[in-house]
Amino acid sequence: MSIIRKVVNFYKDPDYFRNLLKIALPIMLQQLMFSLLNMLGGIFVGQKGDAAVAAVGFAGQIAFLLNLIHFGIVSGASMFTAQFWGKRDIPNLRRVLGLCLALTVSASLIFFTLAQVLPSQLLGIYSNDPVVIELGAKYIRTFSWTFLFFAVTFSYAVVMRSTGNVILPTGVSVGALLISIVLSYSLIFGKFGLPELGIQGAAVAAVIARFLECVTLLIIIYTHGSPVAASFRELTGLDRAFFARVMKPMLPVILNELFWSLGVTAYQIIYGQMGTQSYAAIKIVSDIEQIAFAVFIGISNATAVLVGNHIGAGREDEAYRYAGRSLGLGVLGGILLGIILQLVKVPVLSLYKVSPEVIRDAGNIFIVIAFFLWVRVNNMTIVVGTLRAGGDTVFSMFLDGFIIWIVGVPMAYLGAFVWHLPVYFVYLCAMSEEVTKWVLGIRRYRSRKWINNLTMHVEGLEADIAPAE
Repeated sequence: MSIIRKVVNFYKDPDYFRNLLKIALPIMLQQLMFSLLNMLGGIFVGQKGDAAVAAVGFAGQIAFLLNLIHFGIVSGASMFTAQFWGKRDIPNLRRVLGLCLALTVSASLIFFTLAQVLPSQLLGIYSNDPVVIELGAKYIRTFSWTFLFFAVTFSYAVVMRSTGNVILPTGVSVGALLISIVLSYSLIFGKFGLPELGIQGAAVAAVIARFLECVTLLIIIYTHGSPVAASFRELTGLDRAFFARVMKPMLPVILNELFWSLGVTAYQIIYGQMGTQSYAAIKIVSDIEQIAFAVFIGISNATAVLVGNHIGAGREDEAYRYAGRSLGLGVLGGILLGIILQLVKVPVLSLYKVSPEVIRDAGNIFIVIAFFLWVRVNNMTIVVGTLRAGGDTVFSMFLDGFIIWIVGVPMAYLGAFVWHLPVYFVYLCAMSEEVTKWVLGIRRYRSRKWINNLTMHVEGLEADIAPAE
């Protein structure tokens, strides 16, 4: 009973739940809508067969790699912006936003150029199926235009979350997703007087939706006096000393996401080389799995904001408790969602018009997910909501960027090409990465070594820029 009493007392803090839900709920809604609509888009594409599912999936891996690099950049920036907001230091918050935009747009331009010039070669890394490569190459050439718009939208949206404003970017994003799914349906199947473009229609729809999302968000920000409504001078007011001090803790986060995303890419290559059907099963599962993660993406991002705010304000003990409470919620919620996934997998998988082998493999992968979902949820909260928020970026890079290469990728490779296991057992081999990360991550959380006040890094480097009126 004493343990139960301690747990109850640990969570007896209405401020924690009120502050967490204020930030997490809009993010959860955005992620849930994104996941549901992405799954619905996958179902649309799934009506075109195994090759179409694989083609869009492989093309999506290129976008996924870029998005993780973006995530590394904006996560690194949000470490500072959350703590600057805790101190109400608007000039430096805007300077970090400018650095974030410069990095995300540069990364997008590189990926856009590769997708335009070498689409078949990029897709050939994942698959040797000529039909899949041909379909995917046409898709990614069009879809890559979204890279440029998303870099701007994502940068502004994440910095706005650092200030506690999550409703505006979430509302704009959900509206864009709704437009995208309606246009996807219309252009894939030729509805409402629009041409039937097949999977190419999904790419066209995404470009239109991302453009409208970007323009709408910027108009609202700069007409309503948002704290992130920085002038061009404020965005570019970066001297060498400020750049160096901000980039020092940011760089490990960017490298973390780069190494981790390359590791995930290695997983996808392994699954893709196992055959089109194996990869199609993985793609279908990942679309559905995103729905399960929507709640916890909200919690981990909200935890990062709150932990960063508390550290910036000098309340380190409170930051430690907030992170711990979120970790506990992740264990309970992950177990419950794993059970729910088992209950709904059969009716959901029946919506896809793919081969019986793909459905069978996807069902077995869901069994593996059910056992490890809580571990993966905790790892996301440890890395995103705790270590990065506290500025512990070097250990975070080791935990998230290196363990995947030391443990996960080698185990998946052995399972696929040495032991010749079916795809669901190869997926199980990959989960060895998550278990290793969880053990090391919990130990790091308990040590408190991750708590660092990053605002101290730029003291004395105040922006010599008048704030925009």
